[in-house]
Amino acid sequence: MTVGRRSCGRQLQAALFRVLCLIPTGLPVRSVDMQRTTDNITIRQGDTAVIRCYVDDKVSKVAWLNRSNIIFAGEDKWSLDPRVDLITKGQLEYSLRIQKVDVFDEGPYTCSIQTKQQPKTSQVYLIVQVPASIYKVSEDITVNEGSNVTLSCLANGRPDPSITWRLLNPSAEPLEGEEYLDISGILRTQAGRYECKASNDVSNPDVKYVNVVVNYPPYIKDAKSSETPVGRLGILQCDASAVPKPEFEWYRDDKRLTNSAGISIQILGSRTLLVVSNVTEDDYGNYTCVASNRLGIHNASLFLYKLNIPTIKYPTRGPGTGRDISGSACLTQSLWIFLASVTCLFFKC
Repeated sequence: MTVGRRSCGRQLQAALFRVLCLIPTGLPVRSVDMQRTTDNITIRQGDTAVIRCYVDDKVSKVAWLNRSNIIFAGEDKWSLDPRVDLITKGQLEYSLRIQKVDVFDEGPYTCSIQTKQQPKTSQVYLIVQVPASIYKVSEDITVNEGSNVTLSCLANGRPDPSITWRLLNPSAEPLEGEEYLDISGILRTQAGRYECKASNDVSNPDVKYVNVVVNYPPYIKDAKSSETPVGRLGILQCDASAVPKPEFEWYRDDKRLTNSAGISIQILGSRTLLVVSNVTEDDYGNYTCVASNRLGIHNASLFLYKLNIPTIKYPTRGPGTGRDISGSACLTQSLWIFLASVTCLFFKC
């Protein structure tokens, strides 16, 4: 029973094919290919495709087919797709228009023409291009320095897109990697924003970003001691680099210092200041700055030195003279010695 239905269906399909493709009953179906020309039309997904077919006044019947599916027979629409319609200009054009083209529209389209002499066909292959689109990318990550890191960026499109990576530091040079970017033993200098770009020249590239944070232990990169006189303000400065942000402590010998009368500890991001408001003799000496996070600890020694300000002694002046007499006598004596030396050289004494 099933075999009979299939046989009947094939016969009906063949009969419809002959009628709608306008092939005389006595001719085999493959004779339609005798005068076939095939062209390619490339269209971007979402655009409108117009597949041209031109006829003349000798044509009696025309039809459009997609593979074995009938789209139009003459002016009668067989397709249920609302995106498909005809473009006709009198009897000279019989073109097929497909709006909002999608991937499933790709394939061969045949314009079948019946003339007074023999049937002819014109076949066009519709190629649908799809802009590159990144559908999966690694999430932002935080890793410890020295770890192996793999970033992924998966994209689709037609034709297949190419994928490139960049680390958006000042140079932003391309990195070696496609769908997967492998970083062995990542360094703190490799932290930052990574750009994944997928492109296939169909439209603008699709771009996604991955932020990579690299944790590393503290390193005190700058420690400034201070040379301060008694009674003045003394400031010791300590700058550290670390991720996560470091915590700071100050020590004098083995004693941890805290905010108290005369001493203030300030923390400004990755910098700390130890401020001694009124330096005394007891404040001079060695201090230790300690920076730490969960990955490690680093310290540096700083010194608060005593600055001796020299005192200027003025010579005793004679009463009522308003000038230094001994200084004038010394100057006069020096001048006479200088003049005597010049005169001696001139006369070759």
